[in-house]
Amino acid sequence: MIIDSEKIESAIEASRGASSADAAAIIEKAGSGRGLSVFDAACLLSVEDASIARLIHEKAGGLKERLFGKRVVLFAPLYLSNYCTNGCVYCGFRAANKDMARRALAVDEAVAEARSIEAMGFKRVLLVTGEDPERGVDYVASVVRAIYAKTGIRIIHVNAPPMDVEGFKALKSAGVGVYQSFQETYHRPTYAQVHPTGRKRDYDWRLSVMDRACEAGFGDVGIGPLLGLYDFRFDTLAAIAHSTHLYERFGSHAHTISVPRLRPADGAALTDAVYPVTDADLKRIVSVLRLAAPTAGVVISTREAAALRAELTAVGATQLSAASRTNPGGYGNEATLEQFATNDRRTLAEVMRSVARDGLLPSLCTTCYRVGRTGREFAEKTASGAMSSLCHVNAILTLKEYLEDYGSNGADTALRKTLAASIEEIADPVMKRAVLEKIAQIEAGKRDLFF
Repeated sequence: MIIDSEKIESAIEASRGASSADAAAIIEKAGSGRGLSVFDAACLLSVEDASIARLIHEKAGGLKERLFGKRVVLFAPLYLSNYCTNGCVYCGFRAANKDMARRALAVDEAVAEARSIEAMGFKRVLLVTGEDPERGVDYVASVVRAIYAKTGIRIIHVNAPPMDVEGFKALKSAGVGVYQSFQETYHRPTYAQVHPTGRKRDYDWRLSVMDRACEAGFGDVGIGPLLGLYDFRFDTLAAIAHSTHLYERFGSHAHTISVPRLRPADGAALTDAVYPVTDADLKRIVSVLRLAAPTAGVVISTREAAALRAELTAVGATQLSAASRTNPGGYGNEATLEQFATNDRRTLAEVMRSVARDGLLPSLCTTCYRVGRTGREFAEKTASGAMSSLCHVNAILTLKEYLEDYGSNGADTALRKTLAASIEEIADPVMKRAVLEKIAQIEAGKRDLFF
């Protein structure tokens, strides 16, 4: 059983009586980086003591730095199509939204969008598409191959409707790095209410999608709830249970866990959260996810405001989308309908400067997927602390390359100071010498260097 709803409900109920002392003991245990049980995570989500909340944030931030270093990975979504046969009440792309002008990018149009994203400095894109039988896995795979062949994008992730094992094998053979799909809510009765029509109505088909992806050879998969549809405690704990299931079966936690909050969308039937999630709640969610699934990347989208995103990277988040457009053709300034409204519309350069000014290291790295450092190997290296140094030096190289090629996009002294300081932080003299050699090669015109 992937999700045991009764166990989760029982954990939530039992955690209501947890004391601050109980929570403090759990936090101390979580600092080992071995994860948390559903019950322990429930306690940390429930405790109301402000001093305990601060301790949770501090422990999660410290664990994040120990396992991943100071790097914050940046990427951009690329929406391929807003055609969809599902009836998700919270989404502007839902089939019942008859007033929406539908748009699907041809392969060459998707390539043009990818070039626009690359021109900002990104090397990683996330392709997003609705459930549309006419534009299934063959279409997505064709787009993937074309982007690799005709742009400098180095790794492509895909957020697409669930498919069978053969479909995932086709995506994998096209070169997709991570497959991503959100359960939206793990609470079965609520799931049925918010997905009244379409293939997505099948809760179990969607829930089992990551098992099929992993069976097809994907080492890295991304999961997450849409916060606001149901009690965030239940959905956060269910995401932890889902990630734990993947760890127990395939040897690796979910590669990413995303925590989007419900945002207004034109044409959606549901625009306000039924179960509101405050900023403080979101900080707690991110911190508990970091402690419970230590090797997973926690992803924050542009649904959130810039200031809050900075706070979330301090308490456990490791990945940020940036300069996002949530409509097909958005990077070419087409005025098609967005899937949801964004809160942070800063450019990549502005986000990178913000990350640097917070004392962190903006990263455009794509190395692990391309050298096979994924799945079980990535999880083991991360848990042991061996990934943090690799993340650090590879982030340095991508930042140097960005400054060489895209400095005119708005780079300033903040990024150059961060680069210099990050090089000085390399403790191993042999590694520092190797980094400096690669930096000299970048200055001489070489690109795509990594460890």
